[in-house]
Amino acid sequence: MNYWRSVTSDLWFVKDPCGIFCIVLTYMLVFYGEFVVMTVMLHPQLNPIYSTINGLLFNFLAFMALASHARTMLTDPGVVPRGNATEEHIKSLNLKEGQVVYKCTKCCSIKPLRAHHCSICERCVRKMDHHCPWVNNCVGENNQKYFVLFTMYISTISIHSLIMVIVTFCECVATEWKDCVRFSPPATVIMLVFLTLESLLFALFTLIMFGSQLSAICSDETGIETLKRDNPLWQRKSCWLSMKSVFGDHFSIHWFSPFATPIITIGKAPAYLYHV
Repeated sequence: MNYWRSVTSDLWFVKDPCGIFCIVLTYMLVFYGEFVVMTVMLHPQLNPIYSTINGLLFNFLAFMALASHARTMLTDPGVVPRGNATEEHIKSLNLKEGQVVYKCTKCCSIKPLRAHHCSICERCVRKMDHHCPWVNNCVGENNQKYFVLFTMYISTISIHSLIMVIVTFCECVATEWKDCVRFSPPATVIMLVFLTLESLLFALFTLIMFGSQLSAICSDETGIETLKRDNPLWQRKSCWLSMKSVFGDHFSIHWFSPFATPIITIGKAPAYLYHV
């Protein structure tokens, strides 16, 4: 099996070498940003109010981004039970006339409506949007909220870093680098340039992903469904109902928290049935 799953909880981890490499790279880049921001750009002795506010804000956003990443990575995305496409189980569904079920030949599972088989996870995933190596997991019915939060917090922290880089450059140039930084001017320039490139790439990538995810949610159509351009077999929900089906029934601050598991009682499709 290409994954590990807890038998007592929803913990889940995909054992994909490419995904694991991307995980390590992601955390290294975030911690590099943390190092540059806290040791190069923020100086309590020069401007304590500016340094304190931006230091707290940056660390809060970084913490929420990493927490969202961990929840996306370690949450079962909505895998379908393996090997349940047996004749006995299908008979037990007591299908009525006009109702059929589809079988996935790859994992021998009854394939629910809007489920797709992931070749990396080796399982069918309900409402699978795509498999993302940066979170080493599929983005599906159970973890899409955390993936959206991850892209939102990473894009926000990247923009925040870019603003602080601009402020730091302006201050250092104005003072001719005197008492401006803890490292030598050449070393500081190299670190700030690398952080600028990192922040630009992360901001562009995550903003595009954040926008595409919100668009997919509002249109009630996953990325795979958009690419296939098939006629929808499900009844599309409104944008607001679709948002609730991802983030939770009632709008609250929990929508923005990776620690709050969404309580969803609306928008759930029947588990297996297709009407023909």
